[in-house]
Amino acid sequence: MEKFQTLVREIEGLKTDMVNKDFLLTWQKSDAEIMATQKVAEALKMLRDHGNSTKLFDSGLAVSQFRDNSTRTRFSFASACNLLGLTVQDFDEGKSQIAHGETVRETANMISFLTEVIGIRDDMYLGAGHTYMKEVGAALEDGHREGVLPQRPTIVNLQCDIDHPTQAMADLLHLKNTYGSFEALRGKKIAMTWAYSPSYGKPLSVPQGIIGLMTRFGMDVELAYPEGYSLIPDCLDVAQSNAKKSGGNFKVVNSMEDAFKNADIVYPKSWAPYHVMETRTQLLRKNDSAGLKDLEKQCLANNAKYKSWECTEEKMKLTKGGKALYMHCLPADISGVSCKEGEVAASVFERYRIETYKEAGYKPYIIAAMILLGRFKDPAKVLGALAKNGKNRVGA
Repeated sequence: MEKFQTLVREIEGLKTDMVNKDFLLTWQKSDAEIMATQKVAEALKMLRDHGNSTKLFDSGLAVSQFRDNSTRTRFSFASACNLLGLTVQDFDEGKSQIAHGETVRETANMISFLTEVIGIRDDMYLGAGHTYMKEVGAALEDGHREGVLPQRPTIVNLQCDIDHPTQAMADLLHLKNTYGSFEALRGKKIAMTWAYSPSYGKPLSVPQGIIGLMTRFGMDVELAYPEGYSLIPDCLDVAQSNAKKSGGNFKVVNSMEDAFKNADIVYPKSWAPYHVMETRTQLLRKNDSAGLKDLEKQCLANNAKYKSWECTEEKMKLTKGGKALYMHCLPADISGVSCKEGEVAASVFERYRIETYKEAGYKPYIIAAMILLGRFKDPAKVLGALAKNGKNRVGA
């Protein structure tokens, strides 16, 4: 456990201010807080791999609120909470009093009496998901200040319209362990590219999260998309600013081939154009089903113009040594497998399939780290106590 003790000492040296705070956007967190989350996640993984129990709570709720479908993130949140000893309670709005006019302020307090963390996924409406999470946070602050809540639960963003921090942070930890260190990422080229999908309306938060986080580590980040498929302008500004501060590079191109050239890492992922998501949000709010169907028809026709934006064996040959690391948040649209034509050729995906599973496997630990740092003032002390406790995860 020598490596574990080194991690604990490194965590101890990081100045953070995360207790009773939410983890909403990576670019709102300091460099020390990003590193603390990464290192706490690694420490928790080491403890579990070593057979140690990491249950910090013997009671308490973790509320899971998913306003969109999910597999990996839903189970990662449940796994993370179980790892720390919390009981997960799904908040199903359809079974709540929201339909009867219950406000966000009221709901937030009613579900939080004995709650330690609230995980929220709200990525359907552009301009709404992040705003909703902030509204819940303000309600929790009010409830705690007024003595209604004995503690102020931490909110973890499990994906919103702007960022997907648990995904981006898990991706970062995967890269760190692939290349050996965070410093080794400096100068590495990552191609975050749009890719064709036979569906539309996919959130912008994954590419925005990637360009917003990887530019902080001195990486050469190249964002590629067809004309008209831009991201939220503010997120592009964040990436540019981060690259300047870190000594890295951020560039936007309109060619998948250009982005793949000499890339160390490729991340081909479909998303909807920024302006389309704005229109879609307006139609969703008006319950305009006819308008939504017409928008979908238009968007699918436009997507079809760019079927060549597929991660193929030919494009992979353009990468550094023809051996770039393929990444994806999953599920990928695999040509000839999950769809006729999609984001990635079946042979490419199959070659990196296990790597994408490993990539996803870091997410429970990242979420657990976000929770731990949001609840405990001295994470190094807490982790050290878990190791000294010596309690086995399985058995006596």
